[in-house]
Amino acid sequence: MIKEIKKMNRSVLHTTIFIAGMAALAACGEKKADVPNPANIPVPVNIYEVHAEKAVYYDMYPGTVVALNQVDLRSQTEGYVTGIFFKDGDHVTKGQKLYQIDVSKYQATVSQSNSALMVAKSNLDQAQKDADRYTYLNEHDAVAKQTLDHAMTALQNAKNQYAAAKQDVVKTQTDLNYSIIKAPFDGTIGISQVRQGASVSAGSTILNTISTNDPMAVDILINEKQIPHFVSMQKQTVNNADSLFTLLMPDNSLYGGTGQISLIDRGVNAQTGSITVRIAFPNKGGLLRAGMSSKVRVRNQDTAMQVIIPNKAVVEQMGEYFVYVAKDTVIRSATDTTVKKAEAPSPHAVQRKVTLGVAIADRIIVKSGLNEGDRVIVDGVQKLHDGSLIKQP
Repeated sequence: MIKEIKKMNRSVLHTTIFIAGMAALAACGEKKADVPNPANIPVPVNIYEVHAEKAVYYDMYPGTVVALNQVDLRSQTEGYVTGIFFKDGDHVTKGQKLYQIDVSKYQATVSQSNSALMVAKSNLDQAQKDADRYTYLNEHDAVAKQTLDHAMTALQNAKNQYAAAKQDVVKTQTDLNYSIIKAPFDGTIGISQVRQGASVSAGSTILNTISTNDPMAVDILINEKQIPHFVSMQKQTVNNADSLFTLLMPDNSLYGGTGQISLIDRGVNAQTGSITVRIAFPNKGGLLRAGMSSKVRVRNQDTAMQVIIPNKAVVEQMGEYFVYVAKDTVIRSATDTTVKKAEAPSPHAVQRKVTLGVAIADRIIVKSGLNEGDRVIVDGVQKLHDGSLIKQP
């Protein structure tokens, strides 16, 4: 009996604890329900009133600095380098002597060919005299016809040999001239790829590279759809400092000179649909070097008024862009004696999809989705959703 009473007491105790716990939970739930919904708390925001203005902005194109004229120097003769007449990196002038390739060898062949030419000339003179003599004798029937024929054949052979000797002199003289490599134009010469005493092969060994350095050019790629726009810019004459084309150096500093379109390539790349545009820049200070990476800024020529808003007002969602527009953006305090509490407006944020244009510093152009006079929320957008209550500080 005592054991049964203890069991009953434990059962009653457990039931009492369970009921007390449920009551406590119910009380907590009722208390939580009394707390205002956070969604109904106005979010402090700052508002920017949209207006149209003229925008000066640039389209950016990655580019590579190239020389307008560049040539690899190769020898047309073979032999050993017997002279180098410049310092690496020198500015050279057209016709300046740069390399010498085994001149003594080619001077000897020129002398030999001149001697052979003199022998051929003597043989020609002798053959001419014989032909003249036998022709005279033949006119008086004083020589056999066969003898005259042999004399005329010898004369023709002597003429051919003399012509061949003359061509050999020209060839050897050309080889001698080619053994001295001269600058083809004014420019800057690079680091020599051969040193004195090195053996070079005709037409294959690159001795050095020479390129013009003022002006320099920057090659950019544009889409084929932009060709008409760039052709129209090419036809323009830009002589002032406010050029359509400016350049950013590899460290993003602005280059001092302005550029003009030098050429638009002859054809479009069929695989990429792009075409090369070459823009020339002055290079008085020598800052531009061939192969340097850069960015060409092309100033937009659209004179229409543009809607521009701060970048921080834009929200991206799954590849689309939105802003929050304030509706009823003036909150009247409940303590305002001129307006009853029931009449106080409820300003809220309305999400609106926009199409963006080019970014300009910390602002961005809006192509569609906003109108002048709209009030765009620029601060506090992270806490907003469509329909959120808002207030200005």
